[in-house]
Amino acid sequence: MTKERIILGIDPGTTIMGFGLIKVVGKNMQFLQLNELDLKKYNDHYLKLKLIFERTIELIDTHNPDEIAIEAPFFGKNVQSMLKLGRAQGVAMAAGLSREIPITEYLPKKIKMAITGNGSASKEQVAKMLQSLLGLKTLPKNLDATDGLAAAVCHFYNSGKVSVGKNYTGWGAFVKQNPDKLG
Repeated sequence: MTKERIILGIDPGTTIMGFGLIKVVGKNMQFLQLNELDLKKYNDHYLKLKLIFERTIELIDTHNPDEIAIEAPFFGKNVQSMLKLGRAQGVAMAAGLSREIPITEYLPKKIKMAITGNGSASKEQVAKMLQSLLGLKTLPKNLDATDGLAAAVCHFYNSGKVSVGKNYTGWGAFVKQNPDKLG
């Protein structure tokens, strides 16, 4: 019997959180869903974090993913933006960890490289390649959803390789691998 697994990909953000789901059957992937959580209308950063957590839990409870792939924040010049993005990623990771789902982080360049072969590809190039790979009829207006889907596809392509990024199988593993972040 061929093993099936579902991968949830997340592009964390405090304006828009993108996500995509794929099903893997053997060595083949199938598109399940892509969507986004639009947070633009909320001014309260803590409310946004709560909504990110709740939406991630809802996705997990609805689709029962076996693994989560999440885009790691890239280092920009604006420290406040980085802090907010890191919090959004952390809240999404906490939701997955609370359900004991293994999480792997990928740098944006690694995701772009996996999808297009070019680590400097644009969001549009990534979206078009995903459209071709997965037979998507249309692309969303905001490409944050395709960025989330790209994280899931990147994880599929990197499955079984020795080093895919930072993996966490639960709170214990996270604490053990990140002693510097706890105090």
